[in-house]
Amino acid sequence: MIKHNIQPEHTRSVSSSMCQPLHYLFIILCFGFVILSDVHAREQSVRPGINDYYMDPDWQQWKYMFESPGREVYDRRYDIVRASSISPGMVVADIGAGTGLFTRLFSAQVGDAGKVYAVDISQPFVENILRESKALGLMNVEGVVNSADDAMLDTDSIDLAFTVDTYHHFEYPQSMLASIHKSLRPGGRLIVIDFVKQPGKSSGWVMGHVRADKDKAIEEITSTGFELIDDKPLLQVNYFLEFRKTGN
Repeated sequence: MIKHNIQPEHTRSVSSSMCQPLHYLFIILCFGFVILSDVHAREQSVRPGINDYYMDPDWQQWKYMFESPGREVYDRRYDIVRASSISPGMVVADIGAGTGLFTRLFSAQVGDAGKVYAVDISQPFVENILRESKALGLMNVEGVVNSADDAMLDTDSIDLAFTVDTYHHFEYPQSMLASIHKSLRPGGRLIVIDFVKQPGKSSGWVMGHVRADKDKAIEEITSTGFELIDDKPLLQVNYFLEFRKTGN
């Protein structure tokens, strides 16, 4: 099953005692002010268009790129799963699931009593993850086609949010992090694995493509209601950060 980013419309009822023209004009003006205020208050994109090439992807091409030897997170995938401390019955969101590499691995870890949400802004990615999951008999996987600024998960619905080589693709990081925070249950965890960006160490592609280095990512994430609980020295090309949700 795929959930889509369809938002309900909200309307306001007006009592019959307020149906004079002046009252209508006042309500219209106020409503317009609220809409304009909301538009201006929205976070601005930090990397416009960074995800455009995922909208109509060549599935086999990306599967080869994401799931081939030589990519660190693929080579160390079992170590990453172990370090993520996933147990049977947990509900995990694989955010930026891509071709579903970790979705499939997490599915086996959480078991029949758990669930894995494969979350991605690309509907073809999600559809192919569900197709492969069904073929493999992984019945605890659910697809979510999210928006650029919202993970589209229910409030207090997951135990762990996991994202690998995806944080630098968050076009609206503060909005996305706020939505992840909302979706996590009290004390829930967020794992962020992304490329190390360090002059003289990182490749030219990383230096040009990745927006934020590790310190900047920590600053952004902790400013949205998370505390850093671990910086695991597991990887070389990538960092592995683990956060816990604070507050409600």
